[in-house]
Amino acid sequence: MSKARAKGTAAESAVVSYLQANGFPHAERRALAGVNDRGDVSGLPGVVVEVKSCVRQELAAWLDEAEVERKNASASVAAVWHKRRGKGSPAQWFVTMTGEQFVNLIGDN
Repeated sequence: MSKARAKGTAAESAVVSYLQANGFPHAERRALAGVNDRGDVSGLPGVVVEVKSCVRQELAAWLDEAEVERKNASASVAAVWHKRRGKGSPAQWFVTMTGEQFVNLIGDN
């Protein structure tokens, strides 16, 4: 396993553990699916989560990726959960989404 892949796997596992410990017992890492990818975390009905652990943030590209995955999963909401420099816990990382996705999250859509 490459160093980058190991870093990504560790970040995904950390997010899943955090979700499980905070009321989402069905959260789990999703297997890779290539062009039909449906995000990195499953077990959150209607939600696609793309997890990133990168030094360089590329929010626009990450949000575009999450949107493709949202459509693949027929989900209502897509978000990118990305590691925050110097913060070890996913509780202190950032979760980013578009305004449209935020409205989907808080609205009755």
